Amino acid sequence: MKQWKHYALLVVFVLTLGLIAACGNDTSKQTSESNAKQETKAVFPVTVKDGLGEDVTIKAEPKKIVSLIPSNTEIAYALGLGDKIVGVSDFDNYPEDVKNKEKIGGMEFNVEKIISLKPDLVLAHASSAHNSKDGLKQLKDAGITVLVVNDAKSFDDVYHSIELIGKATGTTEKANEIVDHMKTKLEEIKEKAKNVKQPVKVWVEVSPAPEIYTAGKGTFIDDMLQAIQAKNVAGDQEGWPMFTEEKAVALNPDVIITTYGYYVKDAVNQVLARPAWKDVPAIKNKRVYDVNSDLVSRPGPRLVEGVEELAKVIYPDVFK
Repeated sequence: MKQWKHYALLVVFVLTLGLIAACGNDTSKQTSESNAKQETKAVFPVTVKDGLGEDVTIKAEPKKIVSLIPSNTEIAYALGLGDKIVGVSDFDNYPEDVKNKEKIGGMEFNVEKIISLKPDLVLAHASSAHNSKDGLKQLKDAGITVLVVNDAKSFDDVYHSIELIGKATGTTEKANEIVDHMKTKLEEIKEKAKNVKQPVKVWVEVSPAPEIYTAGKGTFIDDMLQAIQAKNVAGDQEGWPMFTEEKAVALNPDVIITTYGYYVKDAVNQVLARPAWKDVPAIKNKRVYDVNSDLVSRPGPRLVEGVEELAKVIYPDVFK
């Protein structure tokens, strides 16, 4: 009888040890998960170097954000900050939700309107910072943190813009995720483009006659054409050069891309109907296409979509 009693006590003792160990493991697991959450939580204040090379300190996680340029807005939305955005520029058109945001002006923003929105952070841009110096100073004098985002000229610059805004808003992990996705997608497109047997000569028209402008080297459009093994017939020019109709026709492109269909009615047919262009291969073969200007020129997360759109119209057989 005593033996059974001792055995029963032994069983209870062993079971108790097991429960203690299990609880210990569970507590350890919870502590580990808690630590992981703490590691991913943004820590403020944070100091970043802005697009003008100046150190900017964001004291606390921004709750209200104003964006002065569409590319910053698109990046902020991609980072999941849409609910925090209280003001955008008059030029903002993506995503759809920007229609519900307060408008703060165009190239010349309304300082009083921005101050009235009481933002913690204003996302400015290096491309217009010098012209807006006085306005930005007024915002800073009002106690608002202003972050000037770098003027991106390449995909690497865009990646930096996304990472910069991510760090300033406590969304670094999401920023890294977006950048990784863009890099992966771009590499996939480049890999597919290796199947192009004969590079196509492309003329990209960003402004129609009488003042015809195109995209030269140092632009996203030129980078995109190179990425898909297409030849930019204006690739020896810098930036956004103006061409006469005669000089443009002399380049004899196989494909013509327009980017102004959003403000010129029936842009493609207008190009096809030009008498001086009738012997150009692109016109004879009716290879004229209009693409979304924002996808090929706005330095944000959608640029890779722009590469894909160009690839599909220029090389439909390769990019089905």
